[in-house]
Amino acid sequence: MSDVQDPNLPSPKIFKGKIPRPPVFSSKLEEREFLKFRLAQALRIFGNRGYDEGVAGHITVRDPIRPDCFWVNPFGLHFKLIQPHDLLLVDHHGKILEESGQKDGPFRILNTAAFMIHSAIHAARPDVLCAAHSHSVYGKAFSTLGKMLDPISQDACAFYQDHALYTQYNGIVLDEVEGLAIAEALGSKKAAILQNHGLLVATSSIEATIHFYISMERACQAQLLAEAAGKTVPINPAQAAETGKITGSQGGGWFAGGTEFMVLERDEGVKFQSAA
Repeated sequence: MSDVQDPNLPSPKIFKGKIPRPPVFSSKLEEREFLKFRLAQALRIFGNRGYDEGVAGHITVRDPIRPDCFWVNPFGLHFKLIQPHDLLLVDHHGKILEESGQKDGPFRILNTAAFMIHSAIHAARPDVLCAAHSHSVYGKAFSTLGKMLDPISQDACAFYQDHALYTQYNGIVLDEVEGLAIAEALGSKKAAILQNHGLLVATSSIEATIHFYISMERACQAQLLAEAAGKTVPINPAQAAETGKITGSQGGGWFAGGTEFMVLERDEGVKFQSAA
């Protein structure tokens, strides 16, 4: 398969030079440690951006050793504080596994809503490595309108025909049926607006999920501002679709999302160190 065809690589149309590639690991154990490190970073990025709302919000990553299980932030610990050793490894029955490394402490708690939503998505979508949901301000505000994003900017085109609207708000997601309904509404798309609730993004990498969540939050903000100012002029469907193929690709999301982790690593002075 060529670089042009590979959906996990950024499109060569947008730059000149050697195409960057995701890291390669010497073992599944090393990959697991990297994903835990990256997931904890992603949660801190959310915290730094103010995507917290009390104890609400969660990001999950499929485990490379046990792909029927996923890592998730513990219930009750602020996004800004989360480190790899805080993460929980959970199976699709909601059991916290001892492999998580967190044996005790006040934050060995699984958020029921996180489990119901993410277990359904990971089970239905083997292509999804990472899924994120939060109650960020603009996504939450836009979700009350009961409609999808319009292609009114180049950035918004990343979601053109690649996001869904879940219109049934049935309270806090505490049962399996609701989680399954959200996963069904998401379908094969990378993002969803959960009406009266917030945003959901699910992609093939942690970096792409973080990038598209941030981008979707900003697209919501931009559309709210534009519609408050007057009548918007959308990009024509053919051009929106063509633009979306580049700006909305999984590889493009991975490449763009990496910049968020660069800044975090500079600010914190910590990078992943393999134990191998």
